Amino acid sequence: MSDNKSHASTPTKRLVRLAGMTASITGKVMSNSVKSLVGSPEQKAEARSEMYHEIGKQIATTLGEMKGAVMKVGQIASQYQDIFPPEIAAAMTKLQKEAPPMPFSIIEQQILKELGAKPHEKFAEFDEQPFAAASIGQVHRAKLPTGEDVIVKVQYPAVDECCESDLKHLRMALKLAGVIKLSKELQEKLFDEIRTSLHAELDYLQEAANLVEFKAFHATDNKVIIPQVFSDYSSKRVLTLSYEAGDSLQQAKHYPHAIRNEIGERLFHVLCEEMYHLHALHCDSHPGNFAFRPDGTLIMYDFGCVKRLNPILVADLKRLVRAALAKDYATVEIVLRDIGVRTEIGHVPPEYYLEWIAILLAPLQDTRFDFAHSQVHEQVLKQIKSLMKYWDSFQPSAETMMVNRAVGGHYWNFVNLGVHLNLHQPLMRYLNR
Repeated sequence: MSDNKSHASTPTKRLVRLAGMTASITGKVMSNSVKSLVGSPEQKAEARSEMYHEIGKQIATTLGEMKGAVMKVGQIASQYQDIFPPEIAAAMTKLQKEAPPMPFSIIEQQILKELGAKPHEKFAEFDEQPFAAASIGQVHRAKLPTGEDVIVKVQYPAVDECCESDLKHLRMALKLAGVIKLSKELQEKLFDEIRTSLHAELDYLQEAANLVEFKAFHATDNKVIIPQVFSDYSSKRVLTLSYEAGDSLQQAKHYPHAIRNEIGERLFHVLCEEMYHLHALHCDSHPGNFAFRPDGTLIMYDFGCVKRLNPILVADLKRLVRAALAKDYATVEIVLRDIGVRTEIGHVPPEYYLEWIAILLAPLQDTRFDFAHSQVHEQVLKQIKSLMKYWDSFQPSAETMMVNRAVGGHYWNFVNLGVHLNLHQPLMRYLNR
């Protein structure tokens, strides 16, 4: 426990660790540069892939051991996979795990500071054992004086100051190591997007406002449940919500197939309604942010990460999907240029687009797609070598990073639920509205 505390409160120690990581990664990059002087293009691409795999493991190990604020920065960065080579992005996804909890004395003092009273004074009941713990805070079960069962989300002290510093140092470390090969302007846009996401997750008042907005938006579907906010028991660093019980994704995997399909349809409609109508997207589609009930009910948690979408971008994304479904690679390239993904570098043959369209849009064809046996992710990994060949012809877009994060997360939710759905028909209704 004390180790966690020191990580959360000593920027100098974190900087030293990051500096050591940077030096080691820089050495690997320089060694690879020497090796790349000889060999065929395929051998050079293979060597670069192996180097990125080793670098990814080192980054994930270092940030995972450091815990606290820097681990949260790494978690957020790992979800913007377009920033990194695929091997590094894959390794950093290992940071998506729970962290050891803080001692209750720290939680008690934080609630006192934020709400003006200790937990057992403010609440009728307060469980000192955490219900869940993560890198920047933890959740406790409690009961209000009025009798409602609630969960209380408490942010660790000083973690917001640490996160800003950690983001700066992590960016510097990756840049010096040569891992992020982007223009300075694009780096600024991408890390501004990460910074915005980071600060949003640290501002529980903003999350409370998001919860109220999304709860009202989904109110017409009585099987979409979003917790109620109790404002008198909330602040910027403490958030009290109604306790909404449900089964985890692992438990829901044992539901009857028809119920799992119903849940999958509901998840898909929630995603499309938010993207195409609300123009605001619940982007943290990690399975821990959802719960389920045997009647097909979907419960949504954690609205700290919400992306507001420009209507022009929404129209472009509709145009992109329509063109891809029609295998209109010329329009696909035009839209990718419009949204800043396709650069002016090099010629990309039609076959390249058509290969990726066949892989990525397989779940959206006009047939029932079996997510339980999906090979999309395996095909993507096999296609990475061709991605390296045209690496300079494409770049990540700050505007679409969080959309990709949400869609990619739901793909894995569908895979893990084992749903068997035709998503083409409902999708076309959204695209043609």
